[in-house]
Amino acid sequence: MSEQVSCHNAEKTEMTADSNPFLNGLWKQNPVFVMVLGMCPTLAITNSVRNAVSMGFATTFVMVVSYGLISMIRKLIPKQVRIATYIAILAMAVTVVDFLVKAISIPIYVALGAYIPLIVSNCLTLERAEAYAGKQPVLKSMLDGLGMGVGFTIALTMLGAVREVLGAGTFLGVHLFGTHFEPWVLFLLPPGGFISLAMWLLFFAAWKERSAKREAELANARPELTGAAEARA
Repeated sequence: MSEQVSCHNAEKTEMTADSNPFLNGLWKQNPVFVMVLGMCPTLAITNSVRNAVSMGFATTFVMVVSYGLISMIRKLIPKQVRIATYIAILAMAVTVVDFLVKAISIPIYVALGAYIPLIVSNCLTLERAEAYAGKQPVLKSMLDGLGMGVGFTIALTMLGAVREVLGAGTFLGVHLFGTHFEPWVLFLLPPGGFISLAMWLLFFAAWKERSAKREAELANARPELTGAAEARA
């Protein structure tokens, strides 16, 4: 039970003392587009924007509350029962969320189904509890949970928007196209989740590669500019 929790060998960016735990989760360590964590709910419930946002908010609440509690008692938890304790704390927060969603909206509760209880065993929530909340102060841990949750919500919303618009021709239930539009029902089915995720991952990979090339070109241009300035002097 003392081994580090990891669902796969995804590369994880190391946190530094000066890094912002909230901003890291939004982009540099985005749970879906960078670390590729939490794929089960990401692919299962993003067939509409409403479901995606609801799952994102639920996961964010669980992460902020549970990471704060984990950080508060981290020095009191024996290493032998560390993971079991994290799961118990996450289960408590998930139970609260489960009752809240059921009280707020029955349709959303039915649509999310078993994926709300499964937040307990989500790769994302367990991984961050082990890698960050169990080692950092309370405020930083809660900010990390908030950043990761918001980043997760943004990623789910982007996937849900593509799938709902192309698969149903709507956005949040509002029809965007005329009667002649033929929805691509494939995007509402499980294969559509994989296709949408692949599209977004390809987009961000190309963006990162282009940004790296620009930085390399600027770095190569600086010595030339410096040499030319010295020659004039």
